[in-house]
Amino acid sequence: MNFRNVAIESLAYALPDAVWTSADLEGRLSELYERLRLPEGRLELMTGIRERRFWPADTPASVASAEAGEAVLAKSSFHRDEMDLLIHSAVCRDRLEPATAAYVHGRLKLSGKTQIFDVSNACLGFLNAMVVAGSMIESGQIERALICSGENGRPLVENTLKQLQNRDLTRQSIKPYFANLTIGAGAVAAVLCRKDLVTESRPLMTAAVVETDTTHNALCQGDNSGDALEMLTDSEELLVAGIGVAKRAWERFIVSTGWSAESPDRIITHQVGRAHTRELFKALNLDLKKDFSTFETLGNVGSVSCPITLAKAMEDGAYSMGERAALLGIGSGLSSLMMAVEWPGA
Repeated sequence: MNFRNVAIESLAYALPDAVWTSADLEGRLSELYERLRLPEGRLELMTGIRERRFWPADTPASVASAEAGEAVLAKSSFHRDEMDLLIHSAVCRDRLEPATAAYVHGRLKLSGKTQIFDVSNACLGFLNAMVVAGSMIESGQIERALICSGENGRPLVENTLKQLQNRDLTRQSIKPYFANLTIGAGAVAAVLCRKDLVTESRPLMTAAVVETDTTHNALCQGDNSGDALEMLTDSEELLVAGIGVAKRAWERFIVSTGWSAESPDRIITHQVGRAHTRELFKALNLDLKKDFSTFETLGNVGSVSCPITLAKAMEDGAYSMGERAALLGIGSGLSSLMMAVEWPGA
C-alpha cells in the first residue's frame, strides 16, 4: 500500500488523571504474593511498566474517544464541519449497536455529511483506520478524516485483581492473567487530509504493509463476562509468534519502501513492555537508540499505544521535520501493520 497524497494534519491525545502504579497493583495482591512467595517489584521488573492511568470504570469509550477528538480539532486548521469521515478505532466500544462512532459524532457535533463507522482489530485498530482513511483520501473519495480511539482497561484490571484472589491459583495458573496487569487507559485522535490542503510541512503517510497469521488467534483472547471483562494471554508464546509475524512484515516493509534498517530516524512500536521491545529490535536488527517508548508510564493502551507514542515523540521533539519514522504495530489475532511516515523538511 503506497500513498502519495496523505498528510497527518494534526495529532492529539487525552489522558485520565488517576495513576495506578505497579506497586499499587502488587499491594492489592499482597496475599497472593505472600502465598506464592512472589518477589515484590516483579511486575515492574518484568515489564518495565512503572504506572498506568485509568478513567472511572463506567466511562464510555465514546467519552474518551471524543475527548481526544476535541483535542485534535482544537489543533487542526480545519473546522469540524469539514470532516468527511469519522472512524472510532478502539477495542473498547459503548455497545454492539449502534457503532460507537455514532456517539463520538454526537459528542463532537460533527456535520451531517460526515460518514461514520467503527474499525476494530485489537491493538491495530487505529493504524488500520489510518490505512482505510488514507486510501479513501488517496482515491479522491474524501478530503479529510478524523480518527479517534479511546481505551479504558480499568474494568479488565479490576476484574483480574478479583480473579487473582482465588486461593486455588498456582504460580503456573496465574500466568494467563499477568498481561492484564500491564493494561492502561488513554485516548488519541488524528486528522488526515489530502496533502495539498496543509499550509505547512506535516508528516506524510507514504507506505504500509500487513502480515497476518491467524494460526495464533487463540494466544490472546478477551471478552465480556456478564458485567466484567476477561482476557487470557499466553504471553510467552505470544511474544515468540508476534516476533515471527513482525519479521515477515518487516521483510515486506523494506521491499515496499526501499528502506533499510538504518533508514528510519525514529521507530515507534506497539507498547507492550520492555521484553517485547528488546526482542523486536533484536529480531529486526534495528538500533534500540531509535526507539521512543511510553509503556513505562502508560502501560499497554491497546489501539491507542502506537499513535499516542508518535504524538508524544512529536511533542518532545524526538520526531521532527526532515525525519522518517517507522510505526511497527502488532495486534492479537495475529497481525502486524507497519507504516512509513515521512516529515518533509522546510
